[in-house]
Amino acid sequence: MMPNFCNKKSIKKIALAAAMVLTVAINGLALTACHGSKEARGFEIPESFDENKKIEITFWAKNDTNKTQTRIYEKAIKNFEELYPNVDVTIRLYTDYGKIYNDVITNIATDTTPNVCITYPDHIATYMTGADTVEPLDDLFADEKYGLGGSELKYDAPTIDEIVPEFLSECKIGGSHYAIPYMRSTEACYVNKDFVEQLGFEMPEVLTWDFVWEVSEAALAKNEDGTYKLNGQKVMIPFIYKSTDNMMIQMLKQQGAGYSNDKGDIELFSDDTKASLMTIAEHAKTGAFSTFKISGYPANFLNAGQCIFAVDSTAGSTWMGSKAPLRDIAEDKVVDFETVVYPIPQYYSKDGELLDDSIKAAGGRYAMISQGPSICIFNKEDPQVVLASWLFAQYMLTNDVQMAYAETEGYVPVTTKAQESAEYKDYLNRAGEDNSTYYDVKIAATKLLLDNQRYTFVTSVFNGSTSLRDAAGALIENVTKSVRRKKEVDDDFIVKLYDDTRSLYHLDSGSAVNAGKADLGELPEESKWLIRILIGAWVLIGAYFFYSRKSGKISKE
Repeated sequence: MMPNFCNKKSIKKIALAAAMVLTVAINGLALTACHGSKEARGFEIPESFDENKKIEITFWAKNDTNKTQTRIYEKAIKNFEELYPNVDVTIRLYTDYGKIYNDVITNIATDTTPNVCITYPDHIATYMTGADTVEPLDDLFADEKYGLGGSELKYDAPTIDEIVPEFLSECKIGGSHYAIPYMRSTEACYVNKDFVEQLGFEMPEVLTWDFVWEVSEAALAKNEDGTYKLNGQKVMIPFIYKSTDNMMIQMLKQQGAGYSNDKGDIELFSDDTKASLMTIAEHAKTGAFSTFKISGYPANFLNAGQCIFAVDSTAGSTWMGSKAPLRDIAEDKVVDFETVVYPIPQYYSKDGELLDDSIKAAGGRYAMISQGPSICIFNKEDPQVVLASWLFAQYMLTNDVQMAYAETEGYVPVTTKAQESAEYKDYLNRAGEDNSTYYDVKIAATKLLLDNQRYTFVTSVFNGSTSLRDAAGALIENVTKSVRRKKEVDDDFIVKLYDDTRSLYHLDSGSAVNAGKADLGELPEESKWLIRILIGAWVLIGAYFFYSRKSGKISKE
């Protein structure tokens, strides 16, 4: 027999229950209002780690087809598994952080995210739009047993005070930490000093944009046969920039101009950006400037004597220079020259002062971006699995892993524990002993960041900041392509470029926080159920009032 849901008492109870559900649902929505994600909740840390429980975790990581890096990952996993025999770690390697990002976004909907992932805070901000997807780490940091430097750890982990504070702060989104830094780099300008001097210039103390543009234009002089006077070749691109998103962000920072703020407000499409784009267009038109996406990898042109200023990450230093261990061109194409490493070009005033007040006030001489991978862990139903993931993530901060990985490229360890160790100082002091482990250009790039890590900067992180970063690079790429195609870059061009870029990257609203939601595809299942509950609750409440009014319990007046 079917129960009678249509009597007054039943309807009233259902309506009251629906109202309670509605209240809970509204409170739940309030929790998701901050940057498109829930407030940091965290899982309940177990009293102890169950070493009798078999646990499998997946680790998604990136390497630049560098077999040495792969071996470091494999060794770290092997050593960790020896300490915790009940944990099996499976690594999945990617060649691009963007592919990791896309796969994580895809897997959120099916709850098949990895347990541990090397990624960027910009990406994490988007991952957090899923319900409790990324684990907030502050409680884990402070846990007496298993936190940073905890008493029950089976390895010598750094304490929170032994992580470089500037690097740790980059992992904070809203009011909580959602990652730990893994490695850090910045951008550097790798310069063919011989070519600069052949053109009649002296290397300056500080590399400025004006100097780079002047030398680059001077390098375009040709012989009667069409070859360039400087190198005797048919190819010469004096200035090539690899990551144009970083280029635009740093140009704006150096001028004290806007890019975005921590509220997600977009400040990119400004007159300051326009002025920078017009300058870039001027030099792209002559052939003095190009980008990685348009022309190819800067190191290949630099090493072949076809480029003077090549800007790339300090983590790419092992590819730079005629003695570089990871050269990617044929040996007979390599030109011998002296490579010097500078911070990226800077905007300086006529008095020789850095224009950005925030960097200058901190005592820095250069506005240079801090970048590099961090590690996040994903929430799972089993607290023991989450704890195992945290134990592995934290193991990646031990000295052995930090120093070994840092020595493969121009990376810097993220802990003072590693940076101040006798072994690491010995490594830095042996620059030039060989062209592999102690490659002098690589160590010079490393020292560039070590000397300035207090003065580096990062952009604000929020849901949508990845799209904004992509848009910044696209502005430079599109201007450079356009002038190469003989298009006129003028005021009207910039207006249309801004409109097209806003539309393409879903930045029309003026807020990257809101715009970023367009990147996420359909709503997560939890959100769909929340909407269904809200609709159902209103239907039940409506039914109750309709029935009550019809029966005379509620006045029709």
